[in-house]
Amino acid sequence: MPELPEVETTRRGVEPHCVGRMITRVVVRESRLRWPVPDQLPILLDGQVIEAVERRAKYLLFRMQIGSLLVHLGMSGSLRLVNVDAPPARHDHIDILLDDGVCLRYHDPRRFGCFLWLAVGENHPLLAHLGPEPLSSNFDGDVLYQRSRGRKGPVKNFIMDGKVVVGVGNIYANEALFISGIRPDRAAGRVSLARYQRLAENIKQVLTSAIDDGGTTLRDFVGGDGSPGYFAQQLLVYGRAGQCCKRCDASLREIRLGQRSSVFCATCQR
Repeated sequence: MPELPEVETTRRGVEPHCVGRMITRVVVRESRLRWPVPDQLPILLDGQVIEAVERRAKYLLFRMQIGSLLVHLGMSGSLRLVNVDAPPARHDHIDILLDDGVCLRYHDPRRFGCFLWLAVGENHPLLAHLGPEPLSSNFDGDVLYQRSRGRKGPVKNFIMDGKVVVGVGNIYANEALFISGIRPDRAAGRVSLARYQRLAENIKQVLTSAIDDGGTTLRDFVGGDGSPGYFAQQLLVYGRAGQCCKRCDASLREIRLGQRSSVFCATCQR
C-alpha cells in the first residue's frame, strides 16, 4: 500500500500541473472502488479550477471553490499525468481532463482507493479522528509519551495507529524503530520519554528521507510522473529478515505484529 512518502511524492508530482488549471471533463470508467464514486462527481468537477493540492495522512485533497475532491490510492492505486489523447489501459478507472490538454489518470488494479466529494466546510468521517501529521510541529516525543501511558500493546502497533500519529506505515515504522534501538514488540507504555523523543525525531528523519528519494518502490508504486521511488535501496531492516544487521552483523529476526511483518535486530533493539 502506498504510504505517506508515496502519497506526498504523488502530491508533489501532480501539484505543479494541476494548480490553477480548469477541469474540462471527468470520465469515470469504473465507479466501483472501495466506496462508490458519487454519480454527480463529473458534474460537480466540470468547470472547477483547482486551487491547491494538499495531503492529510494518506489522503489527497484537490481544493476548489465549491469543495474538495478526496482521493485515496488504496493498495495499488496511482495518479499519473498523461496526454489527453493517451488511450486508457486496463484498470485506468478515472480521468480528470484539464484545460491545457493534460489528463490526471487514476489507475487501480485492486480498486481499493476512493474518489469522494467534500462540500465547503464538510469534515469527512475519514478525516475526522486522525492524529497529528508526523512532519508537523504538533508531533514530538512528548505526544507519543503522553498517549502511550498505560498501553500494553506493542510500540510498533502504537505508532502505526492513525489516531496517535498519521502516516507511519509498516515500512517506516520498522525503520524508525531500528534506528531508535527499540524492539517493535516492546509494550508502548514501557518506553521512556527520552526514547520516545528519539523515536519521534527518527520518524521525521525516515519519512523526510523517503520523500526526498521519491518514496519506496514496492510492487506497483510510481510517482505522479510515472517514475519509481528509490528509498528501498536504503532500507535497513524492512524486507531483510535473515540477513545481517548493517550495524552489528547479527541475523535480523522477523515476527508478526498485528498481522504485519516486523523485522528487527535483537542485539541493537531492546
